[in-house]
Amino acid sequence: MAELINLRQIRKSKAKEIKARKAEANRAKFGQSKAAKSRSKLLLSREKSQLDGHKLSNPAAYKTIEIPDENS
Repeated sequence: MAELINLRQIRKSKAKEIKARKAEANRAKFGQSKAAKSRSKLLLSREKSQLDGHKLSNPAAYKTIEIPDENS
């Protein structure tokens, strides 16, 4: 004989799973303290400014060096 299932309970358990996944995503998105957010923003801006400082002003002006093949 087939096992009886309660559809209401299954529907509620699926809704709980969806809600739990959404809560987990929100914890990752909004779960940082203000100090942690400002620190990560500061580090990101430092990295960006350091990277921008190393950019070449006019990369087309620099010549590329061609390395001859061993077969030539």
